Amino acid sequence: GQCRYPTGYMENSVSYSAIEDVQLLSWENAPKYCLQLTIPGGTVLLQAANSYLRDQWFHSLQWKKKIYKYKKVLSNPSRWEVVLKEIRTLVDMALTSPLQDDSINQAPLEIVSKLLSENTNLTTQEHENIIVAIAPLLENNHPPPDLCEFFCKHCRERPRSMVVIEVFTPVVQRILKHNMDFGKCPRLRLFTQEYILALNELNAGMEVVKKFIQSMHGPTGHCPHPRVLPNLVAVCLAAIYSCYEEFINSRDNSPSLKEIRNGCQQPCDRKPTLPLRLLHPSPDLVSQEATLSEARLKSVVVASSEIHVEVERTSTAKPALTAGAGDDSEPSLIDCLMVSPACSTMSIELGPQADRTLACHVEILKLLSDYDDWRPSLASLLQPIPFPKEELKYVIQRFAEDPRQEVHSCLLSVRAGKDGWFQLYSPGGVACDDDGELFASMVHILMGSCYKTKKFLLSLAENKLGPCMLLALRGNQTMVEILCLMLEYNIIDNNDTQLQIISTLESTEVGKRMYEQLCDRQRELKELQRKGGPTRLTLPSKSTDADLARLLSSGSFGNLENLSLAFTNVTSACAEHLIKLPSLKQLNLWSTQFGDAGLRLLSEHLTMLQVLNLCETPVTDAGLLALSSMKSLCSLNMNSTKLSADTYEDLKAKLPNLKEVDVRYTEAW
Repeated sequence: GQCRYPTGYMENSVSYSAIEDVQLLSWENAPKYCLQLTIPGGTVLLQAANSYLRDQWFHSLQWKKKIYKYKKVLSNPSRWEVVLKEIRTLVDMALTSPLQDDSINQAPLEIVSKLLSENTNLTTQEHENIIVAIAPLLENNHPPPDLCEFFCKHCRERPRSMVVIEVFTPVVQRILKHNMDFGKCPRLRLFTQEYILALNELNAGMEVVKKFIQSMHGPTGHCPHPRVLPNLVAVCLAAIYSCYEEFINSRDNSPSLKEIRNGCQQPCDRKPTLPLRLLHPSPDLVSQEATLSEARLKSVVVASSEIHVEVERTSTAKPALTAGAGDDSEPSLIDCLMVSPACSTMSIELGPQADRTLACHVEILKLLSDYDDWRPSLASLLQPIPFPKEELKYVIQRFAEDPRQEVHSCLLSVRAGKDGWFQLYSPGGVACDDDGELFASMVHILMGSCYKTKKFLLSLAENKLGPCMLLALRGNQTMVEILCLMLEYNIIDNNDTQLQIISTLESTEVGKRMYEQLCDRQRELKELQRKGGPTRLTLPSKSTDADLARLLSSGSFGNLENLSLAFTNVTSACAEHLIKLPSLKQLNLWSTQFGDAGLRLLSEHLTMLQVLNLCETPVTDAGLLALSSMKSLCSLNMNSTKLSADTYEDLKAKLPNLKEVDVRYTEAW
């Protein structure tokens, strides 16, 4: 009888591993387009619709059969010379297969990758032989993650082996030219980073790296590969972050980089810092209130550098290019590293390995900034990352010297609320280490470019007047011109501020000369000055005793009632100039180095003083006791000083008018 249901071995599917042989039927009068599979217990004929399809089946089955064989052989290796031979034939098979499919090259890479991850005790020679054997497959394929890991290890342990130059170079070049998003494959980024560090370990280290960057740019004036620059920048920034990661994580109260990456910035458990209220906020410190709300900052926040120049941006920088080349998960280094004025000069100690990594990748950013065609994109990719060292300065100088507006406009802040390079390198800014020379050259080019002069001057007057005055006080010609223009265009409304600008100009030769020319053009300025000096004066942050002396020697300050030296670098030495101000009623010395000797001198001469702020100064009981003779004092801030409880009681008894006192963070609190 006939069988209704198929029985026997055709009931179940035939597994690839069970196929003993595959042949094309080629005898005469054989059925057309057939394959014959030999399996245990018989043969199976497969008929295709045409010869092309039959050949594809044939090659696919052969390929699958061989892959099974290699997986088996290589999953339990006994002798490595046999393994190596098998890997070579596996690679040949992949390269000669007529099949067009990504997996043809990927499968052998995966097999070797697995083999390497399971056999960690190989000799270095065996390592190298395996890498050389699979090299041909890597010409058109990114290495899979495990293989990347293995390559990284090789770069770290044997940076001078020939494999690095001969095999890895084309692989890394391919990654840099074709990778679209390191976020999806971070191991590729790590491998590129380790490869560059390995090049740097060679005898001619940086020269080799330089040649590599040249090869990536290509010989013409324009780099033909649009992905190379963003990929290189992403690699450099990731490497630089990794150098500081340990420091950032070690700092108390600071979320670890991983937490920031994952976006889980939970409020810290520590008690919030008490905001330090200024008794009489000077204009320079108004920003204080806004910045104190950021809980991660210390209780004292940079004053003048926190405010912010906003200028119309005509640059069409794509938002996707900011930060880590489209990988926006990295936090800004500025948030992680910069805390307060006290820290703006802090030196972060990096280990020797991190130091080498940092130096190498910063050097690459410098090389990138030397290419004219790369500079516009580089300027928009490198959103401010102020290193606690001055390494990046060269790159910023290149931006500042570039006449193209799309480049130098990137010096200004791109996003509201974030400082630009312009802010960071201004005196008092966290990255400024040169008394503001770079800042002055930035102002020079921004003034000369097509920013509306008046608008730019207005933003400078609102946000950067302190640094401009400080530099003019030190004789910087660009800044003297800027101050003259501010007077000429009537940018400054406040009478006291105008008088302070005039005093600043009169304190240097170049300023005096330009101011006289301005007065000849505008008679009324002469009038303004005749009315007597200003009643209020705020010295720019980072000013020194010498700057104060120069300013006070420039004219008459008989009317001066309110003087703020907060966040400057003045010491007790400036007291001899302060005692020449007969009308002084309010003096702010917050966060300066003004000490006991200065206090003793003030107490003998400034009998009219009503308000004194000594918050965060190095004064002690010895100097504070002298204040008991200043009977007019009605407001005294001794927050965060070495005041003792006894001295505090003594002062309260001897100063009848004292109404407002701040003794937090002292023994008397």
